[in-house]
Amino acid sequence: MRKPRALLVSITIAVAAMSVVHAQDWPQWRGPLGNGIAADANLPLKWSAKENVAWTAVLGGQGVSTPIVIGDRVIVTSQIGTGVRRPGNHPRLTQGGDATAAGERAIATGAADDGKTFFVVEAYSFADGRRVWQHRLEAVGTLTGVHDKHNLATPSPTSDGTLIYAWFGTGQLVALTPDGKVAWQRHLGTEISPFDIQWGHASSPTVHGDLLFLLCDHAPASYLLAVDKRTGKERWRADRGKGLSSYSTPFVVNGPGGDEVLVNSSERVDAYAAATGKHLWHTGGPNRFPIPVPVVHDGIIYMSRGYRSGPYLAMKPGGSGDVTKSHVVWNVETGAPYVSSLVYANGLLFMANDTGIVTAVDAKNGDRVWQHRVPGVFSASPIVAGDRVYFVSEGGRTLVMRAGRTAEVLAENDLDARLVASPAASRGRLFLRADDRIFAIGR
Repeated sequence: MRKPRALLVSITIAVAAMSVVHAQDWPQWRGPLGNGIAADANLPLKWSAKENVAWTAVLGGQGVSTPIVIGDRVIVTSQIGTGVRRPGNHPRLTQGGDATAAGERAIATGAADDGKTFFVVEAYSFADGRRVWQHRLEAVGTLTGVHDKHNLATPSPTSDGTLIYAWFGTGQLVALTPDGKVAWQRHLGTEISPFDIQWGHASSPTVHGDLLFLLCDHAPASYLLAVDKRTGKERWRADRGKGLSSYSTPFVVNGPGGDEVLVNSSERVDAYAAATGKHLWHTGGPNRFPIPVPVVHDGIIYMSRGYRSGPYLAMKPGGSGDVTKSHVVWNVETGAPYVSSLVYANGLLFMANDTGIVTAVDAKNGDRVWQHRVPGVFSASPIVAGDRVYFVSEGGRTLVMRAGRTAEVLAENDLDARLVASPAASRGRLFLRADDRIFAIGR
């Protein structure tokens, strides 16, 4: 069936407006290069709920995924409906204190249409926060039980400038055009294996070249999948066995023999050839809840493994088999954050942990340079803009510090909102996502 000419024209215009990822876009969780560094150094320094907020947009649902920015549009995902709450005790980062006072509380929930659960992808105008379009996807299949602090819309969307890719905790994956039309969609939970991981799926899709990488380390089956980003068809699948778990996102680094896909999982850190899926090397030992992703600077990979005061290390890409003795530059056994990832700036690695301790370590050897204690619980990964590091706490406070060898606080800003998602930055604005809304900070 031929499409009406008017529809073809509108799609062509929309694609042309968003067909290239620019340096100042924020096309994926952790930014243009996946390292948490903003191309624009002139981000806002001070704001509040009533000051220096360009706009606030109420979302169609709830969630903790990070928004992305492509051209003149801000894209975000959420969930409508309460889903399934896993029975028993739920994880808390606050230890020995009042979790609510620290800003740690359950995600807001809302009733769905006819008792159903829907996943939502929405686009908002960069200029004024006006909703441009909304795409709804009804949840299909068994809903995995989650904890109080997130839902099945936790994976952040990503984009190559031509299509927008959104993935959800049932295994449903959709590629949308810039105007919200479905280009292709799949359901990995029914096609390959059910999505079954304690507390629910959280890994986000990673786009690189003409491939989309998807990590599914779950109890029934564990695999790393590469699909054609234009069609969704499988290009390769690396079987990783059964019983693994990972909440981390695949990360691509350039190795001596070609691009490598790094995976932080419960068993160890693995690397695969991006072109073929061949397993290349591994290091590290078991880790119960692997969440953070690596960063790379000058050919060195820096990463933390996650869980309570877990290890963090520096290593070189390349090698074969167990590279612990040959490619690990240094390793610190304890002190890294449970959830958030590291960020690199000016020869230092910055991190904020679960108990409100902000730390800077020397990237050359992992030695601590300074620590600063601040009230709050940090799940969001920090970002760097120029000589500033932005740390966002769950209680709504953003700490802005100098990216230097002394602990210098530049500003503390309070939005009075629950902020679990990592921030996004583009064209002089900082985007902070609360459960049910986005704040665009900056004039």
